[in-house]
Amino acid sequence: MEPSSGSRDDGPAVPPVAAVLPAGGSGERLGGATPKQFCAVQGRPLVSYTVRAMERVGWISDIIVVVSPENIETMKSIVEKYGHKRVTVVKGGITRHRSIFNGLKVFAENEFSNHLLQKPEVVIIHDAVRPFVEEDILSKVVMAAKEHGASLCFVSQAAGAIRPLVSTVIASAADGFLDHSLERARYRASEMPQAFLFDIIYEAYQQCTDYDLDYGTECLHLALKYCKTNAKLIEGTADLWKVTYKRDLYAAESIIKGSCLLCGSYSLLFVSFRLGDLLVLWKSVTETDGEANSARKCQFPCSVSSEDFSNSLWREEDLLLFLSGLEIQTCLAEIPIVLVCCLWLT
Repeated sequence: MEPSSGSRDDGPAVPPVAAVLPAGGSGERLGGATPKQFCAVQGRPLVSYTVRAMERVGWISDIIVVVSPENIETMKSIVEKYGHKRVTVVKGGITRHRSIFNGLKVFAENEFSNHLLQKPEVVIIHDAVRPFVEEDILSKVVMAAKEHGASLCFVSQAAGAIRPLVSTVIASAADGFLDHSLERARYRASEMPQAFLFDIIYEAYQQCTDYDLDYGTECLHLALKYCKTNAKLIEGTADLWKVTYKRDLYAAESIIKGSCLLCGSYSLLFVSFRLGDLLVLWKSVTETDGEANSARKCQFPCSVSSEDFSNSLWREEDLLLFLSGLEIQTCLAEIPIVLVCCLWLT
């Protein structure tokens, strides 16, 4: 379901939806001199794929990309080179929250833009290094923020994507020994995108302390802390993962360069490989009604000699990382051995 803001051609029925993409990170965990958002994937900077994903959503009126001061010209050149539209490049701060705050200010303060953009009713916040976001999840978080914010029966004026935890979270004591662990079934991983009524999240940032701005990471928590906004949590899909490490770049590249044939709820990936043993892979999706076990996993019985693959469960990103080591072909005539993997998309 599409938010009722309408397309840019028809004119919005209500104030528009905008998106703020923080892209000021240094990429320390990735390693290397180039920040991950500017790393080339198939010859194109990663951030460009995320901007393109937002551009494809007609009801998003403005896309604010917030980058560190030294990368402003780099980002502007990317916008020009790839013909991105509806994009405003903004100077970021020294932390994630300060950068997001600067991105919001372009709708309220002349200092951060040559001209004020039209203030949106709802603003989406999404990491610039999560390039595979789809319109469906964007629509869900926006509609949740708008619907709950418009009703006096609800206090929620924000919404965010979540995913099941893959690993158990533990806390260590000062001496380095285990202190306690969290019950995994009760917790979720906070993901992006998140959506807020603009006035709510802007007010929250205005009230933030320096400690919040310098050490905080969760936007939903700021809305709760300062505006008593209890966000609606929306179950996200497996493709919302964030490019953090070098292996994530390989997985992203395998998605982008893979030749995909969509058929109903499946995506068929035709993969060429040259291995000594014939590898038979298939994916079984295990989703239960239990909150703790709702993560999608892939099962791979196989005939390769390595026991690492035998009877193992892999996450989707692990599958993509493995496939990134194979040669993915776009022309079936060139494929000596064809492996067909059916990825369930629903």
